[in-house]
Amino acid sequence: MVGFFNTKERKKERKKERKKERKKERKKERKKERKKERKKEGERGGREGGREEKRREEKRREEKRREEKRREGKRRKEKRREEKRREEKRREEKRREEKRRDLVRINEY
Repeated sequence: MVGFFNTKERKKERKKERKKERKKERKKERKKERKKERKKEGERGGREGGREEKRREEKRREEKRREEKRREGKRRKEKRREEKRREEKRREEKRREEKRRDLVRINEY
């Protein structure tokens, strides 16, 4: 009678263990499936995904900064050109005025 009880008990134990093993296996499978899905979507799980997103965001910000600097440089360059044009016009006007004065002086003599 004692042997019968032991075999029945062992059978129950083995059944429980197999159930636990199957549960673990299913859990692993689900984890793998989720990982594959994420990979298909092009993202990584956990902290790595966050890091990737941060890097992309930082690149965008850096690109915006560069673009803004380029625009600012163009504005400054255009202002300098405009200032040079004005200065050149002033000089030209002064030359003309000087020529007129010289002509007036010559005509007075």
